[in-house]
Formats: sequence, C-alpha cells, structure tokens
Amino acid sequence: MQNAHKGDAMDEAAFLESYDPAVFERPSVAVDLILMSVVDGVPVVLLARRDQHPFHGAWALPGGFVGIGESLDAAARRILADKAHMADAWVEQLYTFGAVDRDPRMRIVSVAYFALIPASAFAAALKAAPELALAELTVPWRGEAGGPVEVRPAEGAPLALAFDHGEMLGVAMRRLRGKLDYSGIAFALLPERFTLRALQDVYEAILDTRLNKPAFRRRMLDRGWLEPTGERETGASFRPAELYRYRPPGEAPR
Repeated sequence: MQNAHKGDAMDEAAFLESYDPAVFERPSVAVDLILMSVVDGVPVVLLARRDQHPFHGAWALPGGFVGIGESLDAAARRILADKAHMADAWVEQLYTFGAVDRDPRMRIVSVAYFALIPASAFAAALKAAPELALAELTVPWRGEAGGPVEVRPAEGAPLALAFDHGEMLGVAMRRLRGKLDYSGIAFALLPERFTLRALQDVYEAILDTRLNKPAFRRRMLDRGWLEPTGERETGASFRPAELYRYRPPGEAPR
C-alpha cells in the first residue's frame, strides 16, 4: 500500500509537470464593488466615470481585474482602496455575472461584492477622487421581483451604465430587500445610536413604500434587536426622540 501511494504521488507530479494550461480557453476574472447607502430617504450607490474604452465617459461600478496570484477577496480589498478610495468597509460576495457577451473586449466573468455603508463614510472618497459620484437608485419593481434599476444624479436624466452594471444593482437591491426582514442588514446604514424614525426612514427607502408608524415600531421592538440607550437626540426643535442601539441576536444587554 505504501508503494502504491508513492507511485500515485509520482504519477500526479509527472502529470502536473507535463500539463499544458493552454489546452482550455480561460476567461478573465474581474471584481466589481456595489457600495450603497441611503441619503435623504433615497438609496444611492457609488459610481466611477470611466476614462478609457470600452464605454469611455460612461458611469460604472468601481472594479478591476483579479491578478493571477490574487484571491477574489484580496482583489476586492485592493479595488476598494485604489478605485473607491475607502479602506475599512466590509464587503461580501453578492453574485457572479458570467454572460458571454457582458464585456465587448473578451470573455470576462465578474464577481460582484456588496456593502452597505453610512452616507458619511463616502465624504472622504468623494473629496479625494473627482471621478467618483453618488447616484440615486430608482427601482421600477416592487418586492423581490428583480430586474435592472435606473441610476440618476441628484438632478437630471437616468445615467447609462457600462457593461451589465444595471443588472448588478438590481440583484443587489433584490438581495437587500430579501434580507431586510430576517437580518440586521439595515443597521449598517445607521450610526451607532439612532432614532426609530431614522430606522423607519431606511426601511422605507429600501422598500420604496410608506410603512405604518405604530406597526413598524412595535415590530422592531418585539424582535429584541433594539436596546434603549437612555439618551435622546440633540438639536431637535420638537420633543427629542429616544436613541437606540442595535443589539445583534445573542448579544447580552449592556
């Protein structure tokens, strides 16, 4: 048995030494980042204006090719720093887009990464890189039906996005809406201390619908996700609202 194992190892080593990687065509792999937030009750996404062909001058998600010795996660972190000018956002894989004709240059498979980020975190990136901009998302479908979304500046006509990035944003929005009711994903868009009014604003922006205020608050409080801080908001011209913090499931009260 020992000799058989040794022979198998030698056979595999010989196979790998003689293997020709050019036997099969290889597509290139890219990573695109979907960095979303909510500003003034509207979902927004970070876009970059392309300075080269194809789609020269069009808006696109920050992205780039994966290096031959680079993992997907490492490529996402590099693009986050180099293209989105952000260092500390937590991104996770969303979906892999592999339509044969999605890129006119060649066969390119793109792995989309997704993150929800407080709006204030974009300020430094927008100041450092004039090619970046926040654009509003318009979702022309209800619930989790799916489909491309429209993207537009604060004022003006919808933007023509490069590649299949409109489809990517549609998948991100569908995933976000799908996770909203069973996870704490919405709290990524809020500061550590927030009002119930601010939490409802985030839900309404994502769902694109008005929610019944008493029913929403009762549902949020009944879930046990919210912990009163004993503090109230400052600077309000009316009765200051109570501030809460998100308490993840299983975390002991403070």
